[in-house]
Amino acid sequence: MFDKLKPLAPYLRRYWKNLAWGGVAVVLYNVIKVLIPGVIGHAIDDMQHGITEAKVLHHALRLLLIAALSAIFLYICRQVIIGASREIEFDLRNDIFANLERQSPSYYHTHRTGDIMARTTNDLNAVRMLLGPAIMYSANTIVFTAAALPFMYRISPKLTFFAFVPLPMASILVQYFGARIHRRFERIQSMFSDISAKAQENFSGARLIRAFAQEEAEIASFETANLEYIKRSLYLVRLMAMLWPTLEFVLGLSLMITLLVGGHEVVSHRISVGEFTAFNVYMVQLTWPMIAVGWVVNLFQRGTASVIRIDELLKQKPSIADAPAATEAPVTGDIEFRNLNFSYQDGPPVLHDINLRVPAGSSLAIVGPTGSGKSTLVSLVPRLHDAPPGTVLIDGHPIRNFTLSSLRQSIGFVPQETFLFSETIRQNIAFGRPDASPELVEEAATIAHICTEILEFPKGFDTEVGERGLTLSGGQKQRTAIARAVIRDPRVLILDDALASVDTYTEERILSGLKRVMDGRTTIFISHRISTARNADQIAVLVAGRIAELGTHDELLARNGYYTSLFEKQRLEEELAVAT
Repeated sequence: MFDKLKPLAPYLRRYWKNLAWGGVAVVLYNVIKVLIPGVIGHAIDDMQHGITEAKVLHHALRLLLIAALSAIFLYICRQVIIGASREIEFDLRNDIFANLERQSPSYYHTHRTGDIMARTTNDLNAVRMLLGPAIMYSANTIVFTAAALPFMYRISPKLTFFAFVPLPMASILVQYFGARIHRRFERIQSMFSDISAKAQENFSGARLIRAFAQEEAEIASFETANLEYIKRSLYLVRLMAMLWPTLEFVLGLSLMITLLVGGHEVVSHRISVGEFTAFNVYMVQLTWPMIAVGWVVNLFQRGTASVIRIDELLKQKPSIADAPAATEAPVTGDIEFRNLNFSYQDGPPVLHDINLRVPAGSSLAIVGPTGSGKSTLVSLVPRLHDAPPGTVLIDGHPIRNFTLSSLRQSIGFVPQETFLFSETIRQNIAFGRPDASPELVEEAATIAHICTEILEFPKGFDTEVGERGLTLSGGQKQRTAIARAVIRDPRVLILDDALASVDTYTEERILSGLKRVMDGRTTIFISHRISTARNADQIAVLVAGRIAELGTHDELLARNGYYTSLFEKQRLEEELAVAT
């Protein structure tokens, strides 16, 4: 079982001093506590020779002093050991979050958010209970039993032997139930992950569920999963319900044997009444440690199962990371795709033989039908996905020669699916540049043609956008995302269909504002509208993952290919819209 705790070794070493001091406090607490039965036994024997107020006061003060000292050391051991478990929990949570932040987008495509959340909450709490209460109560049980045995043996070796005869039965029970508790808890945690994932999907897709009137169906589905979780949890409860009473029965059996054998020893004048009383107090003091064994076993089994699940998160290596020779070199923005072929994780090819160069300071528009690989192509520039080595270059060097931080700090990226945080509009715009002044935030919003609309809100830029930007329209969210990219003053600006949710008039205003921003920096934008693409320095037409056409607006029109047909179609749509 202890092999499963190896992932916690670095954290335990980090706080070994705290745990060592906690161990000292545990020893002192139990060494002092073990004196209480002896004091009680001595007091009873002393009282048999005559009871006086002085004797009563003397023995009472001794007990009070011992109780006070044991209480002090109990407080220290609880404060130090449980405090250390909280510190380790803090470090674990930070390390897990930091490692999750480093994962590539593909990781979140294959791992459910609900499962990740379950591991960072429920499992982490189980590990904390393992490192805090489980260690503390285990240490108390071991130390007190070890400290009490010599005293009990000195009173009567025979009585000690018979009192501990039933204890091997307790060890067998603990092993039997412990293995089953561990397996059952692993299944419960897996089911809890399923429930968390189910809830997260429903909360994120609340609008869709209501739009399709699927509330009752989703409630029924969740109830089914919840019932399965309850069934598995109740089975674990039944195991624990059997373990604790069984341990108490073993302890009761031990006390019965103590009374029978000890009573015979007193009658035979082999031990005094005070010694017999002291022995029974030792047995009573062992009651909670014995009962606690069942609880501690539960905590250990839960904790070790959770350590395995958490370790899987900590060991997960980012699929996209800095190369050993990567440098923090500045990026000027010359981008080249050279003989690029790309597919997602052993899937079918998405991009085929892409050869394309975007000189620094120039602009490239990418058009093409849905599913042609446009978004995939631009995602390779900030290394959201990794292209084969040597197929994507920046400033004449393979993109992997740059560290991720230096590369991504030079890029302003507006993804196709706009995401806003549940913060204010100001905080969302300044996300990539937290030190931006209010003037810079407003300037970026003006360029994105959303400043006027923001100022019309009651709280202006301090308006809370709600979960995922719920309070803003699709066009407003896209323009906020554009402002977020512009404020970074990037060397490379990538707009992945960033104007899809705005009307033609607003699009023209945004493009007019972006002309000044695009001047002197490399700009790549994806669009389905010819009106957006026509002024780019070059236009690439991507069809089925291949560059079907490449040139300027006029050059592509002269070829009478896909671009020309798209242009004619959109011009006809505009004429019909004007006519109606």
